Amino acid sequence: MKTDELRKNFLDFFKEKDHVIFPSDSLVPHDTSLLFTSAGMNQFKPYFLGEKKHIKRAASCQRCLRTGDLEEVGRTPYHHTFFEMLGNFSFGDYFKKETIEFAWEFLCKNLNMKKDDLWVSVYREDEEAYQIWKDYMGVEPRKIIKLGQEANFWPAQAPLLGPNGPCGPCSEIFFDKGKSAGCQRPDCSPGCDCSRFVEVWNLVFTQFNRVGENKLEALPQKNIDTGMGLERMASVLQGKNSNFQIDILAPLVENISGLLSVREPNPETVSLINAIVDHGRAVTFAICDGVFPSNEERGYIVRKLIRKAVWKANLLGRKKPFLYELPSLCADLMRGVYPQVYEEKDNISQIVLAEEEKFLHTLGEGRSQFSIIVEDLKKKGADTVKALDCFRLYDTYGFPLELSKEIAAAHNLKVDEEGFTVLLKEQQDRSRKKSMFAETIFEESKLPLSEVSRFSGYELLKVEGQILQLIKDNKYCSCLESGQEGLIVLDSTPFYPESGGQLTDKGIIKTKEGQFKVEAVFKVNEAIVHQGRVVEGRIVKGIAFACVDSGRRAALMRAHTATHLLQAALRQVLGPHVMQQGSLVDEDRLRFDFTHFNRLTDKQIKRAEEVVNEFILRADPVKKRVISYTEAKDEGALAFFKDKYGDSVRVVSISDYSKELCGGTHLDNTAGVGFFSIVSESSISSGVRRIEAVVGRQAYDNLKNIRDSVEQVSGLLRCKHKDLKTTVARLMDDLKKERAKNAQLEKKIISWRIEEVIKTKKKIKGRNFLVYSFTDKDYPLLLYLSDLLKKKIDSVFMFFISSFAGKDIFVCSVSADYIKKGFTCKKFISTFSKDLFLKGGGRDSCAQGVILSKPRGFLKKLDDCIKEFLIK
Repeated sequence: MKTDELRKNFLDFFKEKDHVIFPSDSLVPHDTSLLFTSAGMNQFKPYFLGEKKHIKRAASCQRCLRTGDLEEVGRTPYHHTFFEMLGNFSFGDYFKKETIEFAWEFLCKNLNMKKDDLWVSVYREDEEAYQIWKDYMGVEPRKIIKLGQEANFWPAQAPLLGPNGPCGPCSEIFFDKGKSAGCQRPDCSPGCDCSRFVEVWNLVFTQFNRVGENKLEALPQKNIDTGMGLERMASVLQGKNSNFQIDILAPLVENISGLLSVREPNPETVSLINAIVDHGRAVTFAICDGVFPSNEERGYIVRKLIRKAVWKANLLGRKKPFLYELPSLCADLMRGVYPQVYEEKDNISQIVLAEEEKFLHTLGEGRSQFSIIVEDLKKKGADTVKALDCFRLYDTYGFPLELSKEIAAAHNLKVDEEGFTVLLKEQQDRSRKKSMFAETIFEESKLPLSEVSRFSGYELLKVEGQILQLIKDNKYCSCLESGQEGLIVLDSTPFYPESGGQLTDKGIIKTKEGQFKVEAVFKVNEAIVHQGRVVEGRIVKGIAFACVDSGRRAALMRAHTATHLLQAALRQVLGPHVMQQGSLVDEDRLRFDFTHFNRLTDKQIKRAEEVVNEFILRADPVKKRVISYTEAKDEGALAFFKDKYGDSVRVVSISDYSKELCGGTHLDNTAGVGFFSIVSESSISSGVRRIEAVVGRQAYDNLKNIRDSVEQVSGLLRCKHKDLKTTVARLMDDLKKERAKNAQLEKKIISWRIEEVIKTKKKIKGRNFLVYSFTDKDYPLLLYLSDLLKKKIDSVFMFFISSFAGKDIFVCSVSADYIKKGFTCKKFISTFSKDLFLKGGGRDSCAQGVILSKPRGFLKKLDDCIKEFLIK
């Protein structure tokens, strides 16, 4: 049975059993506590918790991504990071008996599996499940294995170790490969960790609420959560010994084997290739769902998977990009079920290629640096790579900790992983913007803020409301006095809390006794919190008038609507692969991060700017409406994957070219934007670009500044505006000629000093070396001098220093015979870069760079290092 048939059969079977069939959720879950969707039950969490009750039975085939067993992927036949999970679910409807009956019927009747080949396990204290299998299903007692809570309870060992909350016993179904497989012991059973028994289905009976160690209370609503690994079941049905041999994975293995020129696979190469295939497939689906390589959270996982795949290929001798070819084949194999992957395959390949090239570029330098670290550790007799060294490689060269660990292990060394984690967290904390009041203060100070605020700012900028809470110094209070800073919670407010990239409203809250200047607004649970200070009188609980700064709100709306116009324009100019990756909406200023794999050309930037301004001139109405999330997605509304949406969503539509899920504030007509101007375009990570732009007043001011500058330059050059370009071109040409003449004169001058330089030549162990300092000489002149000296001195090591353009630069050069003896410039720089504060690179014969610090006694230290180098 093909994998696609298995998937369809499963869903059709449960549809006949009155289950609602849900499509696979995104790999980016709605549940913010999860990094990725890791199980079929994730999207049904509201039903399990009783928050939603209109559906009692459901089934799905969910694409999942897990990294908990990352190191096992490739080494075993069945582990994956990306896989599909078949599952059926009951929310307070049927329970153990029906679940077991459904499973047995599907396996034995629909899939025609032999009962003799199937075994089951139950939790040793779950007598009810044991009796159902034995008495109702007729399974022989010897084939029903009772196991402990570490194997047959979910979560594993929950009664003893926790966590508190819903849990329950589970029953697993195993396929028996036969007595000739695995350990071949007569007493072998599903409890054995050999490869004879393959777990194909896990039935979880969620019937308890854990309230303490070994304290389980019955749940009022008993739920069912089952999971069958699609790839694993396919391998059983197709008679394969590994998931990587099934119909949707074997072609990928064959493709990668060909790309890596692996013709005679052995267990080690098979392990590496399987892991590469898995990682490539995981990356393909993750990028399709909007997760791009980066150094944070989900993006870091994608980057790590790409780099691990490239590293494993490196071990097989591949030094060029290859992984980018896998998404296309993967998309072809999965096209029938996941057409969106097929539609995005070219874009996915480009993003993977960009990340591969970036990593391969830094990998060589990182490995070279790691070799120096290893050599130094061996000299000292140490066995652990310092956390600081690993972090420097990570921060400077993009060298993942995982690769440092693998290389270290190859040299029988350990890595200070805990120290690395501390350094990484410190860096993230430094770079992360911290507001004056973080949301966690309410947890720390035990202020739960259960109040509910109604946002009325879509229609009104002035609202009369009731002050529900006053907070000062993280404590509830009854009054805020003049000059005091604090927080106010209103029952109704026109102030928009910062979210979705849009900055907060500002303004004033007035009462009979005082005024409170609102400087920031944020949301905690369902409460909208106003942060600021009392500027007049005092504030007490009671009636208040909230007034938003209308000028700031108008500027924010211009920028926010323009952001939607920009995304629509980019999708027209660059293609439908453009998707939002982040944004900042400020007063008449915006920043928009989006998916694209190349730097935008000047022509593309100009065209995107033109399209946005065309949208503005069309004066199209900006429509807002609230509909269901499902309806919005069916209509093709764009959603930002980092945002979380409820059942009902606000959709902002502009004509036929823009439709997005958005809770922000917007204009009523595109004409209100006024004018749009792109200020800059840059890269922020592989496959993600950033555009910064201005609108409204700032766009006008920007244009005015440019016009004023043109007038000033035209005045200085004594030419008309229209002649400015040709005048500047002529001057640049003249300047180029003068610089060329100057360079020739500089070369003559420095050549006259060659004898003076030669006189400073020194020797150590019969080897010549030169150190000389200059003022105001740039790299080309120093390199020219080194070439002249090589003609004058047959055998020499040279190091020239010059103060140029506000920094100290250097050129290191050696004659050919020194290179043959191993005295290369590259080796000198890498060996003494820390001692001499050198930053640079080059070839064996020549290197150049900057001297980051030149403390007192630097020249003597340089002399000593050169002597040490030449003696060795």
